Amino acid sequence: MKFRPLHDRVLVKRVESDTKTKGGIIIPDTAQEKPMEGKVIAAGAGVRGEDGKQHPLDVKKGDKILFGKWSGTEVKVDGEDLLIMKESDILGIIES
Repeated sequence: MKFRPLHDRVLVKRVESDTKTKGGIIIPDTAQEKPMEGKVIAAGAGVRGEDGKQHPLDVKKGDKILFGKWSGTEVKVDGEDLLIMKESDILGIIES
């Protein structure tokens, strides 16, 4: 299935967190926190301003981002758990 977010929405895949501590202790799934990092899978075209012009998004497909703990709406696309969120829910782009 193809999915394209509308306006200023972004489709994000969470980056998996480590299941072990630095000391080697394995953290069970129930005790793990959801990661706040993700990768942009798809982005909308942008939002229209009051002047009628379309303003493009700052994020693009492939960007690694940081978002709020409770941001976005969880959806399942092609059996994969993803998030849809507005660009304003994104805290920043992680540059490596």
